[in-house]
Amino acid sequence: MHLVYPAVLAALLFCTGIYGVLARRNAILVLMSVELMLNAVNLNLVAFDVWLSRTAEEKLHSGQALTLFTIAIAAAEIGIGLAIVLAVYRGRGTSDIDRLRDTAEGHESDGPDGPDGDGSDRDAADSDGTEPPAAEKAEATA
Repeated sequence: MHLVYPAVLAALLFCTGIYGVLARRNAILVLMSVELMLNAVNLNLVAFDVWLSRTAEEKLHSGQALTLFTIAIAAAEIGIGLAIVLAVYRGRGTSDIDRLRDTAEGHESDGPDGPDGDGSDRDAADSDGTEPPAAEKAEATA
């Protein structure tokens, strides 16, 4: 078998993974796309290891050893990543990356002393003394 076939397949898998990371909004699908990219790298490692072992007549198989190491790291990465995504989902109610980014940016602008920045806890009333909507109250208490 030629080296071109697995190399082209790995390139297609890697490009599909890059598209998934850049275009998807769901955090779990982004993690799956990262795994797809790691599998493309593993395919390249094994293919080049087989090709080099035939040409150089080596018996070391370092590409296959690196592939096993990459698989172990990927398993740990997906376990920790999925735990983080589930914790964020339980806390925020969504795993949409754009909404999480907007929520994080909104909380950063408030500052540590509250939305007014003067240390007072005037979350219940606006500057004109009216009550804010219930959704803003729930967000302010959370």
